[in-house]
Amino acid sequence: MSIDEKIQSILADIANRGSVLIAFSGGVDSSVLAALAFRALGRKAIAVTADSQTLAPGELDCAKAVAKEIGISHKTIYYDELGEPGFAENPVDRCYHCKKGLIRELKKIAAEYDIKTIIEGTNISDLKNHRPGHRAVVEEEIYNPFVEFKVTKEEIREIARKLGLSVADKPSMACLSSRFPYGQTITADALRRVGVAENYLRDRGFNVVRVRDHAGLARIEITPDKMMHLMEMRDAVFVEFKRLGFLYVTLDLIGFRSGSMDEVLWHKKEKIPL
Repeated sequence: MSIDEKIQSILADIANRGSVLIAFSGGVDSSVLAALAFRALGRKAIAVTADSQTLAPGELDCAKAVAKEIGISHKTIYYDELGEPGFAENPVDRCYHCKKGLIRELKKIAAEYDIKTIIEGTNISDLKNHRPGHRAVVEEEIYNPFVEFKVTKEEIREIARKLGLSVADKPSMACLSSRFPYGQTITADALRRVGVAENYLRDRGFNVVRVRDHAGLARIEITPDKMMHLMEMRDAVFVEFKRLGFLYVTLDLIGFRSGSMDEVLWHKKEKIPL
């Protein structure tokens, strides 16, 4: 199917459902899904964003702005992942526990608005990676149009451009819990620290950045073309990160890659000694 054919298929599928609730983060995937749902159903589509401690600073405001840009009805709820059993201990299936609890809260909102279908923006490219949260999505019968019609991440960005969405080229922004090695306890203070550290770097021109927290050691991931710039300001970065509570500050020489904390899983699977 061409991209235009996939768009038309998704629009028709959503329209046939009568009403939908979109799990909406304001990233490119959920924004495209919300825009298509609004085109298909108008006011019978609502977007719901979970405000939580794992949401990166500024992302809630971004979600509100994109929802306004689309024109879709938007609701914000508070969700406490850290209070969800099995989450803060940070097991390898952490995202399963988070998604399971979030879906529970989304179902309450759907029932309030008499909406039968909850949809979310997992795409076919996502399923190549470690995605324990998708198991909860399947178990709870949440609908994935992008999986159903085999829409890739790059196709989603192309659709976003076709729709004129401001987030078409927005870098992926995983929740802040992905900044910690599996087995390292996640706390509210640690989440705040990595969020502030990443914002500090973004404000200085590092648009694609992750600050991974290895028990107080900050491992900075940026794109290779930005590494010399970081080295030129390393003293200021070190002072700021020390102020935030990091003991050591390092630069990852490989650079940014999504899901780098999952690399330990592939090492174990391939039986390569760490």
